[in-house]
Amino acid sequence: MSVDPGTDCPEWLRGFAAKAPRMQVPALLRPPANGARAAAVLILFGEGPDGPDLLLLQRADTLRKHAGQPAFPGGGVDPGDDGPVGAALREATEETGVDSSGVAVLATMPEMYVAHSGYRVTPVVAWWREPSAVGPADPREVASVARVPLSELTDPANRLRIRGPSGHLGPAFRVRGMLVWGFTAGILHAVLEAGGWDRPWDTTRVEDLPAEVIDLGRRE
Repeated sequence: MSVDPGTDCPEWLRGFAAKAPRMQVPALLRPPANGARAAAVLILFGEGPDGPDLLLLQRADTLRKHAGQPAFPGGGVDPGDDGPVGAALREATEETGVDSSGVAVLATMPEMYVAHSGYRVTPVVAWWREPSAVGPADPREVASVARVPLSELTDPANRLRIRGPSGHLGPAFRVRGMLVWGFTAGILHAVLEAGGWDRPWDTTRVEDLPAEVIDLGRRE
């Protein structure tokens, strides 16, 4: 499935859509030459009652992989998907019920590697030109779905850094009852910076990853 770079989108999104394919991938996130399965996530921008927003979900606590974690809609690329764009749209429909006919794909970002799960992930940037109702399409996999305004994601009061069990520090967000951390928070942080939406925040605010989150991860 191809990307249409000429698709109409709001002025506030055009700059990021143009930059997205050329974004720099940190060395730690660069995929290996082989041995990693292809996956995709949908970075879906919309215009809601509280202004520009992004679609996020929280995975069910009962999942074997990534239990309880906030994330973008997405998953592995299947043979019938016609690449990462098709996979991102299919997964978004299966997970949140989004009507993909109202979604305009703008760009794909460079692949990023998730070492924990062995996936090389292509973020697919899209504009929600005709929003549809969304929610947990399969409660066995998705606990909740939220359209999170960019104003909340960039609010300094909602920004922090999370320290994992290994001591690694990464960006995090507290929004809509979710602690967004790890790979998803890293993409969000990069997207906000590239889009010019980021605001100064207290990078010395550091918290340990909650014990209940660590316990869910140890079940994998």
